Amino acid sequence: MKKMIFISTATALLLSAATIHFNEAPSNFKRVMPESGDNIVISYYDAIKDAKKCVVNISTKKKVKLPNIHNMPFFNDPFFKQFFGPMFRNQIPRSRIQRSLGSGVIISSDGYIVTNNHVIQNADEITVTLPGDSKEYKAKVIGKDALTDLAVIKIDKTGLPAIKIADSSKIKPGDVVFAIGNPFGIGETVTQGIVSATNRSNVGINTYENFIQTDAAINPGNSGGALVDSRGALIGINSAIITRSGGNNGIGFAIPSNMMKDVVKKLIEKGKIERGYLGVIIEDLKGDLKEVYKHKQGALIVDVTKNSAAEAAGLKRGDLIIAVDGKSIEDANELKTLIGSYPPGKKVTITYERDGHTYTTTVKLKERPDGSTGNVETLKGLEVQTLDDNLRKMYNIPSDIQGVFVTNVLPNSAAEKAGIKPGDVIIQVDDQEIKNVNDLQKALKKPGAKKVFIKRQGLPLILVIK
Repeated sequence: MKKMIFISTATALLLSAATIHFNEAPSNFKRVMPESGDNIVISYYDAIKDAKKCVVNISTKKKVKLPNIHNMPFFNDPFFKQFFGPMFRNQIPRSRIQRSLGSGVIISSDGYIVTNNHVIQNADEITVTLPGDSKEYKAKVIGKDALTDLAVIKIDKTGLPAIKIADSSKIKPGDVVFAIGNPFGIGETVTQGIVSATNRSNVGINTYENFIQTDAAINPGNSGGALVDSRGALIGINSAIITRSGGNNGIGFAIPSNMMKDVVKKLIEKGKIERGYLGVIIEDLKGDLKEVYKHKQGALIVDVTKNSAAEAAGLKRGDLIIAVDGKSIEDANELKTLIGSYPPGKKVTITYERDGHTYTTTVKLKERPDGSTGNVETLKGLEVQTLDDNLRKMYNIPSDIQGVFVTNVLPNSAAEKAGIKPGDVIIQVDDQEIKNVNDLQKALKKPGAKKVFIKRQGLPLILVIK
């Protein structure tokens, strides 16, 4: 069975109201074959030398609490005490510093750097090293988006080289590409390959997926680095690989530069991403289902959330959404991405098929429930995420379980003391069922001790938070 591996792991959230101007690469290029001759060396050095200067090394530190072994029975055993002495238990460390390496790409001369969210997630300290410069720069988090696995950090330095950014919609399979990063911490490295495929979705890595697939070697430490074309223009941010062994098997994924620009602009301007929300569970139209509908492509509604924008507009299970504002919808991923690109409150016209007939309806989009990892203030240190199809696939969570997924529990927090662990699904607090992050926030605002019902690896548990 194939397994997904993020290439590096490593959260303070600092908001910044600003704008950014990207260094756009020309879009009126042409594709040519390399020259050949008796005294010609085919090289891309001149093409990528400037791009290499824009890729930085990111180092993170995170304090991790070690399991409490002092309460284990053998520590109170008389033989143990006599043999090791009473001071031994005080010499055992209670925490350790976890270090991680990744890469980032300079996108503005005044210090803005884009990387993967998983590179800087939960980091207590972020350090950036520039190519050819041994000085370490402390970085602050401007904004992050777990749903696309993108983050923006900033260092206090001006006059930096900003990478040229290409229009990723124009790349084609077979185009020569280069992955630039810092694999295994050995230093700046360039690998070559081609674009293997575009518009890869349903990979199970991010909620919003539209990956560029490449066979250019992407290894641990390359996360957040640059995927550039043969001109040295950025076409994607390296994100993840598919592997059986943990090594590079030639199946790597990069987030397209067009998606990156959209997310980064919003993160820099607002510090967060506000996404429109329809409130439906959707699937692709495939197999025998194609014989049931007149249209042969679209996003099939398999469920409608109560009190959602879709319910208010009259959409039902079995409706096939074929267009939004006149734009044809090929599959479920395209609908999800398009709706997510609209702001909450926007009115859109949805065209759909029902019982062999085509209809239209106007939908006023609501705000997407907090699907990114966020702290619940009443339970300091508890980070949760509303269960979605992506999480269910990744962690094999049955569809009949509703709730919020615990992504992280910080040391010494009320959540940790209550026994909550990452991977738990919170389904109820006292008498209130939990369907999303907002439900949990409301439930935890009530004073006093609370009974928290969870599912852990499919088994029900009840915990008490004091």
